[in-house]
Amino acid sequence: MEYILIFITAIFVNNVILSQFLGICPFLGVSKKIETATGMGMAVAFVLTIATIVTYLIQKFILDPLNIGYLQTIAFILVIAALVQMVEIILKKVSPSLYQALGVFLPLITTNCCILGVAILVIQKNYDLLTGVIYAISTALGFALALIIFAGIREQLNMVNIPKGMRGMSIALVTAGLLAMAFMGFSGVDRGLAAAWGL
Repeated sequence: MEYILIFITAIFVNNVILSQFLGICPFLGVSKKIETATGMGMAVAFVLTIATIVTYLIQKFILDPLNIGYLQTIAFILVIAALVQMVEIILKKVSPSLYQALGVFLPLITTNCCILGVAILVIQKNYDLLTGVIYAISTALGFALALIIFAGIREQLNMVNIPKGMRGMSIALVTAGLLAMAFMGFSGVDRGLAAAWGL
């Protein structure tokens, strides 16, 4: 039940983009088409899950035993950068069209604060490896969900006659704010479920 609660909370209640404001750059940059948003969501999910596992192991078996926890951020950034390079090589071979569509935003996963933030949060919340992986997968699904919904809304906005002053990034930011407010409707669901399950 605890894992289900983490899953629901990470996707809806504490959505990494709409509640914690991590990963805003790809959220605004890759959300013009559903296809590229889905690709970015899958790439982030893969990198986020693998990065969480690798950074957890580095923290527990290298940084903590050697008392060099102050190197956490640097070590985690290096791991994430290496994983992004791996994803980039795989995407180039497997799906060249998606690789071209993602363009400059694929290397931006390296500096996506969502991935680094989740890796650090797993350590700060003292999760074990399994709980950390479930949290990472749930967060990645929440990221992808927000990205795909936002991309769908933006595709619809392209078919509407928007006032000249609101076109482009202006309407995108207003839409993002409204989407964040919509997700606020899920607040309290985690406490309700926890009380119902006696957690």
